[in-house]
Amino acid sequence: MRKTNSYRRKKNPYRLVYALGQHISLSAHKARRVIDQIRGCSYEQTLMILELMPYRVCYPILKLVYSAAANASHNWDFKKTGLVIRKAEVSKGTTVKKLKPRARGRGYPIKRTACHIKIVLQDTSWYDEYEYDRTKEYLKR
Repeated sequence: MRKTNSYRRKKNPYRLVYALGQHISLSAHKARRVIDQIRGCSYEQTLMILELMPYRVCYPILKLVYSAAANASHNWDFKKTGLVIRKAEVSKGTTVKKLKPRARGRGYPIKRTACHIKIVLQDTSWYDEYEYDRTKEYLKR
């Protein structure tokens, strides 16, 4: 039987959990268009937004949100219903430059851009429990 580290399992309201996707072959500008829509939303609301948006970039972002939530629930025992997207960043990655052959022996340059996406989640259920305990103490007085 494996021993669990009790310090690792303590709920900390300031703990941030993240998932990082690197070298995703999409334009950073197109990814930012979707990321701006989900920043600050709850986990469940984010899933609905990403599933209904018609952009190709939504699928990799959806996978990252799922991964960050899985990290939060597995590593820190956070409930997925209390998770909120605290920070979502898109940075420019590498650009692969190719030459496509064209008519009369000419070459046409092609740029394949990539981006890095980072999704950071925070658990807000601790704040709800704190408010509940505070109101309970107030009612006792």
